[in-house]
Parts: sequence; C-alpha cells; structure tokens
Amino acid sequence: MMEIQLGVIEAKYADMIWEHEPVTSSELVKMTAIAFNWKRTTAHNVLRRLIDKGLFRNDNGLVTAVISREAFYSKQSRQYVEDTFAGSLPAFIAAFTQDAKLTQEEAEEIRKMIDQAEEK
Repeated sequence: MMEIQLGVIEAKYADMIWEHEPVTSSELVKMTAIAFNWKRTTAHNVLRRLIDKGLFRNDNGLVTAVISREAFYSKQSRQYVEDTFAGSLPAFIAAFTQDAKLTQEEAEEIRKMIDQAEEK
C-alpha cells in the first residue's frame, strides 16, 4: 500500500466514515454539517479526496471502506517509526518512554504484544 497522507480535517472525516460505515453520502452531508459546519459541496469534495487516496469507495451513494481504520493507522504508525527512527522500534519506545513512566498495566500489555509478535 502506498503512503497516504491525511490532513487533520481529512482524518476526522475518515474517522467519522469508519465509525458509521456503511453510510450514505447524504447522511455524511448531514453529519458534517453538524460536526464541521460544512456545506454539501465541501462534504462531497473532501469525500472525493478520501476516495482518490484509496481509503473509501462510493457505490451509488453508499460509502464503505477500502481499508479498515486499524489497517490504516497501523500502516501510518509503521511509516512514522521508519521515517523518524530509521525503522527502529526500540529507538521509538526509548523516545516514547524517556519522559513518561509506564503504568504496570501498560507494561503488561506491551509484554503481551511482544510475546504475540514473537509467536508469529
């Protein structure tokens, strides 16, 4: 999958779609009018950009995801670690935890994730 960059508003709109899909484009117009104070044309234009980026499809007014929210954000996270920390997950974790202490629950959850990843 190619790298997909989203602006803040595009990301909020994409999250709205993922949360409500399948959703009609007319329902999206109503939701964005309330959430963002958008007019119909703005809702359709931003939706078109998200479709052009390969995140969603619009089949006769029914909008559905091409890629799940989880898969998208997983890819974005991996790309961030690659771009910022030369792909080093330990370097990312060191930076993330440098000024913050993990709770016991967080540490246990991370250990479980590591164990599961090692089993794959």
